[in-house]
Amino acid sequence: MIRDITIGQYYPVQSPIHRLDPRVKIVCTLIFLVSLFVQNSVLGYALAFVFLACMIHVSKVPAKFIGKGLKPIVILLLFTVAMNLFLTRGGAVLFHWGIITITETGLRTSVFMAVRLVLLVAGSSLMTFTTTPNGLTDGLEKLLHPLNRIHVPVHEISMMMSIALRFIPILLEETDKIMKAQIARGADFESGNIIQRAKAMIPILVPLFVSAFRRANDLAMAMEARCYHGGEGRTKMKPLKYHYQDRLAYAITLGYLIAIVVIGRFVPFKLWIF
Repeated sequence: MIRDITIGQYYPVQSPIHRLDPRVKIVCTLIFLVSLFVQNSVLGYALAFVFLACMIHVSKVPAKFIGKGLKPIVILLLFTVAMNLFLTRGGAVLFHWGIITITETGLRTSVFMAVRLVLLVAGSSLMTFTTTPNGLTDGLEKLLHPLNRIHVPVHEISMMMSIALRFIPILLEETDKIMKAQIARGADFESGNIIQRAKAMIPILVPLFVSAFRRANDLAMAMEARCYHGGEGRTKMKPLKYHYQDRLAYAITLGYLIAIVVIGRFVPFKLWIF
């Protein structure tokens, strides 16, 4: 399960998506995520799926990597589906037994929520797979730069997010090593009830926190030794500039958003029913 977490990982390959400006990928990802909430039809979700599948194909990131990132959310996905399936009322009753009632509206809502969650995680994963942590930092700092006028520490916020993303794969690898070392010494993390499993995790959490604090201290000392004092007056080795392909990406994403809004507004309700 630890190895299935793909947040913060970068897949190095040459593709049109990788070469886009980080600002474009951040904005287009936000537009895609917003589009999942502005419509509620089968055709709309089908269009979102096709759009995301095309972007994954163009990015040259293997689909299995995107799928691997969905494994850690299986429990959340099942919980979301169950809550919407059994607690949503409305429409014709499809199944009733005791206190369990499944309605047409509950079934439709649970399916839509599941699809929405899967597309949301897959779209976010695609952005991190195709953008380096430094690129995300520069793009986010550039997008939030106007907030400097109201004294928001944009550079510091971007730096913290970049460091967090950079350290996620490192900490996951460290956790995997600690678990293997504990298992080799006879530790058992699978058997027992929830309380026993939680207690079994203590030998992992203690050295993991110690390692995280040690790495944070080493990073702080390295930044101080290099006279790091924030982003004021700093220049970029590779300044961000928009090119033709960036404007084209904006146009394609905007066209997709318009299509989604039109579908959600004008497609007859009857087409929403399974």
